[in-house]
Amino acid sequence: MKVMVLIKATKDTEAGVLPTTEQLAEMGKYNEELVKAGVMLAGEGLHPSSKGARVRFSGSKRTVIDGPFTETKELIAGFWMWQVKSMEEAIEWARRCPNPTGSESEIELRRVFEADDFGPALTPELRAAEERLAAELAAKVEKA
Repeated sequence: MKVMVLIKATKDTEAGVLPTTEQLAEMGKYNEELVKAGVMLAGEGLHPSSKGARVRFSGSKRTVIDGPFTETKELIAGFWMWQVKSMEEAIEWARRCPNPTGSESEIELRRVFEADDFGPALTPELRAAEERLAAELAAKVEKA
């Protein structure tokens, strides 16, 4: 199963405070363990929400809202995508993670939908289109 691991933002991450060399080295070691174990598929840190935007949908109307966004505890400072056997395995890996911000931090784990989760709504044609796009994306990532 795939799990999205979300590192919650803090006042420091929203202020653009960068990690120290020691924190980067510790996180690099952890990421290396994840890669060697075949768990980590992707992962990145995110700039503060002041450099971002949201697009709000209301029927056919779209509204762009520039950051910063006020509810820091609801914001995301970084993420990983993990391939694990179970949520318990993901939680175990998360417990081993160095403190991602060096202060009060929180990591949220969310299971990613897979094709079979959508049942008959995902027709064979839609499934084939999704598989084709996934193959194209994998080829692009491999070339990069």
